[in-house]
Amino acid sequence: MSNERKIYRSSDRVIAGVCGGIAEFFDLDPTLVRLVYAFFTVTTIFSGVILYIIAWLIVPRKY
Repeated sequence: MSNERKIYRSSDRVIAGVCGGIAEFFDLDPTLVRLVYAFFTVTTIFSGVILYIIAWLIVPRKY
């Protein structure tokens, strides 16, 4: 059995669970991750939206 941790989209979701999954993986508060993501998105001329969509498509959902 492997102790390897994997990232999944979370059921604690607002849109697709990407920020919630990142928060679970790093053991952080989901609200903090969402605020950092929102700040990043606004300050980088909305390139965070593209990264979120890519993560939504690549990161598997947690069942």
